[in-house]
Amino acid sequence: MTAIIEVAGLTKRYGTKRGILDVSFQVQEGEVFGFLGPNGAGKTTTIRLLMALLHADAGTARIAGLDVWQQSIAIKRLIGYLPGELSFDPNLTGGQILEYFGHLRGGVDQAYLKQLIERLDCDPSRKFRQYSSGNKRKIGIIQAFMHRPQLLILDEPTSGLDPLNQQEFERMVKEVRADGRTVFLSSHILTEIEQTCNRVAIIREGQLVRVGLVTELKDIKRHELTITFASEVPLDAFQGLDGVEQVELLADGRTLHLSLQGGADAVVKTAAQYAVVSLISHEPSLEDIFLRYYESDGQAAKEASHVV
Repeated sequence: MTAIIEVAGLTKRYGTKRGILDVSFQVQEGEVFGFLGPNGAGKTTTIRLLMALLHADAGTARIAGLDVWQQSIAIKRLIGYLPGELSFDPNLTGGQILEYFGHLRGGVDQAYLKQLIERLDCDPSRKFRQYSSGNKRKIGIIQAFMHRPQLLILDEPTSGLDPLNQQEFERMVKEVRADGRTVFLSSHILTEIEQTCNRVAIIREGQLVRVGLVTELKDIKRHELTITFASEVPLDAFQGLDGVEQVELLADGRTLHLSLQGGADAVVKTAAQYAVVSLISHEPSLEDIFLRYYESDGQAAKEASHVV
């Protein structure tokens, strides 16, 4: 396979604040590549560098063999870009914004554009300032997809979308991949990356901590279950079950709080042997997952609030 994105030693600093440090990865043509990390980890900085909106302090970045800073105009002809924050003219309608971008790109397939608008249930007649955050996101997604670019670079694309539109977006991404085109997608949501991507780079505190297949994420995936029973249950019935890392019996003697890695099948089957009153599943934030996982490797946990 041919690499469409090549990043080597990319570094960007903001004075005393850290942006990203020595980031290197490749994205192959025809794949959906996830860029995963908690908010403030450096995902947007990396994307802005790829889009030549920022200039790196060190390192190189190439798209389709072209230098992202020296040949940025040629690169932009190949790309559909969705920024993390949209700044379209608030007094234009959604339709006018899409028409403007269509002309900018030398014309687009109007039938395909209409199809995208219908699929995302978007009303193009309203002014951009009248849209909710989710509807603004729809306009951004449509303008990124509508010219069928060779490469899509999408920064937190489902932010603000309702579940139905999130599912439709996932179908659109799969269609792009089936067409042999490439998607680079950033997210702080582990499940979103699992559902849409085949490879992933994980960034934390401005540095890549791993690059690999999405299937390899199972070793960091964590979630928690709180199960309340009708009467007291033996704690040892759940200790040592497959996937269970920690079990805590709460003060009422009837409620268990379990920390799990991977699937919950063994826990659910064991719980079914008793009278269950309620079961609540909670997925920790990605930062919580990272802190727990990387602390176990001996890495100190640090505040990421100063990372841009």
